[in-house]
Amino acid sequence: MKLAIMQPYFLPYVGYFQLIRAVDCFVLYDNIKYTKKGWINRNRMLVNGDDSMFTVPLQSDPDTFDVAQRTISAEFNKVKFLNRFRESYRGASNFAAVWPLLERIVMNEHTSLMRYIHEAIVAVCDWLGIDTRIVLSSTINIDHALHGRDKVLAICQTLGADHYLNAIGGKELYDRDDFRSHGIELSFLQSDYIEYSQFNHPFVPWLSIIDVMMFNTADDIGPMLSMWKAV
Repeated sequence: MKLAIMQPYFLPYVGYFQLIRAVDCFVLYDNIKYTKKGWINRNRMLVNGDDSMFTVPLQSDPDTFDVAQRTISAEFNKVKFLNRFRESYRGASNFAAVWPLLERIVMNEHTSLMRYIHEAIVAVCDWLGIDTRIVLSSTINIDHALHGRDKVLAICQTLGADHYLNAIGGKELYDRDDFRSHGIELSFLQSDYIEYSQFNHPFVPWLSIIDVMMFNTADDIGPMLSMWKAV
């Protein structure tokens, strides 16, 4: 069984969904510390031909809180948030097909950041036809005091994985021989360069999956999800 583990991100880039589709089981790390400058509750969209950040605002919770403990701000103006996307993408070729999904994702009434992100990821996977099993790390029966490589190995062994696929950014963190000694094959997913038409502007790569969906049908995106190699 092939398994991957990633932090939760809100509407992440296409490589995130390549990783989900490439495995049999995808584990969302929900019981890890929230990082302010990470990508957990923000990403990039296209605005007038340039990349622009969008963010889901959070309550001022303690810095020690895990992602699963963080709460979305009561001041989050979801209508205004959606209007940014409407103004930026209303002329996109696939806007009409994607807009109802984006409205449903953004207008989700959950105040838990983790639940909000989790349901967004599941909704996008459904739209893309990805049926990979998604598991929250906090529900796995392991010693959650473990960290790094030890926690990854524990998750793999508990869930019965014999192949661990990691995003390319973790290539310096893990050793193939080490994993093999525990009966687990280790490989890394490296995305190929993906380009598509974004109005008449020069292409801006690696934006949120919503950008990909606005300009491409689910059938168009299917082959993109296979545009990667194991290294």
